[in-house]
Amino acid sequence: MAGLAASFGSGAMTNTIGDLEEADLFLVTGSNTTETHPVISTFIKRAVVLQGKKLIVVDPRRIVIARYAERWLRPRPGTDVAWLNGMMHVIVAEGLYNREFVEARTAGFEALQKTLEAYSPAAVEKITGIPAAELAEAARLYARAGRASIVYCMGITQHTTGTDNVKSLANLAMLCGHIGKPGTGVNPLRGQNNVQGACDMGALPDVFSGYQKVADENARKKMAAAWGVGRLPTFAGMKVTEMMPAALAGKLKGLYIIGENPAVSDADLGHVEKSLRRLEFLVVQDIFLTETAKLAHVVFPSACFAEKEGTFSNTERRVQRVRKAVEPPGEARADWKILCDLAARLGRPLAYADERAIFEEIRAVTPSYAGITYARIEEEGLHWPCPNEEHPGTPILHREQFTIGKGVFHAIDYRPPAEEADADYPLFLTTGRVLPQYHTRTMTGQTEGLNELAPESFVEISLEDARALGFDDGCLVRVASRRGSITVRLKVSPNAVQGTVFIPFHYAQAAANRLTNAALDPVCGIPEFKVCAVRLEKAA
Repeated sequence: MAGLAASFGSGAMTNTIGDLEEADLFLVTGSNTTETHPVISTFIKRAVVLQGKKLIVVDPRRIVIARYAERWLRPRPGTDVAWLNGMMHVIVAEGLYNREFVEARTAGFEALQKTLEAYSPAAVEKITGIPAAELAEAARLYARAGRASIVYCMGITQHTTGTDNVKSLANLAMLCGHIGKPGTGVNPLRGQNNVQGACDMGALPDVFSGYQKVADENARKKMAAAWGVGRLPTFAGMKVTEMMPAALAGKLKGLYIIGENPAVSDADLGHVEKSLRRLEFLVVQDIFLTETAKLAHVVFPSACFAEKEGTFSNTERRVQRVRKAVEPPGEARADWKILCDLAARLGRPLAYADERAIFEEIRAVTPSYAGITYARIEEEGLHWPCPNEEHPGTPILHREQFTIGKGVFHAIDYRPPAEEADADYPLFLTTGRVLPQYHTRTMTGQTEGLNELAPESFVEISLEDARALGFDDGCLVRVASRRGSITVRLKVSPNAVQGTVFIPFHYAQAAANRLTNAALDPVCGIPEFKVCAVRLEKAA
């Protein structure tokens, strides 16, 4: 969000899921789309197989969707800025960029152009390992496409350079004018079904709903008036990755966690566990007793999606109705009812009759949601921004101009990842998901059939690396980083490439995040989940 907002003025998917099939070419990077977003992947595969559209995949692993690709480029983990600059170097040097779009709708091109001079394909090959000729050909394919869509996910963002990576993708799209039209754009795929909606509602440390800055006096006055309070704080709150160190240091005394399982999902779990145990008071609100909930002083059982009313705002900014199908079990209740009752006991009642009343308040204080009503989304959702009830919604952003007027190019130099492979830890580790399991298995871990398909953690390794280490497929190995170690089963796979291993992060019993590095992106504070150095040893 930080990268796209800085480049375009809006930190969200620029186009729609259905619109993907309008593209002539897809650039998929940092997204194992078939396993993490299987429905969206069908749009891409269908366009490639049935309509002859082209696909470029850039990923350290030979992921499934790479089988459909015209080009698969394999960069060393953590080198995304370098290969993106290399593609743009070719496009500018060969005059393939959209000069009219750049001149009319962007700012900062000269500074970008100067930075790109150092990133010839030959220079980039030394950094990334991508053959110079392959990088140049991929650049030409993207630039010459009538309509090209960039699709990415957390393989781009979960780095110490994550914000820079996203800005570089935005640079590439603007350079070729692949923005503001059907079948184009820069399209982040959100990690869960209502992540976009949570962000839209201000579940970030520095904004109210609709990304209205806490530092903006007018925004504060408006929200204070709506909530009937005298004043609101002028400062931003803590990021999650700031809360854990603060808890460990004794500066943060209490934490209220809703629908999140940081005892499995956060980087450097040894540090996280110490931080959570240091808290004086921990409350967890969730639908199952997660690993985090087991550490809590109080647990509030909440209703799942099928047990409550409301709205979700999905990855394409579509606001949709959610309808109650069954009653919640036992003492489980809708999240908003728990929060309202708690507020009342704290002496600040929140008087909402129902979910529709909450949405009416959302509309009143959030300009991008102002025109969305329950009646309008009864049958089909609407894409924000939708400023009034006559507005049809906005499936495609930045058609005539960017949210901030002119799009901003950012001249960005490559910075290596926080941790490199060396003699003690000679392999790169990257983490991610597998199709049968979901996030920390809070839900899928309760499902017998899915656990039969993917019952345990594993480390995926190339045949060349397995032979060099003397390991057989299926043996137990100890994977160690500078932060900890886990014992998992070895899986020799054609998806793996020499020098890089992969572990899914779902499994608490052998948690990949015991190994990952908590080094942070300096802008948004996200940890570098996607690259750290490890070694493999035979299990004792």
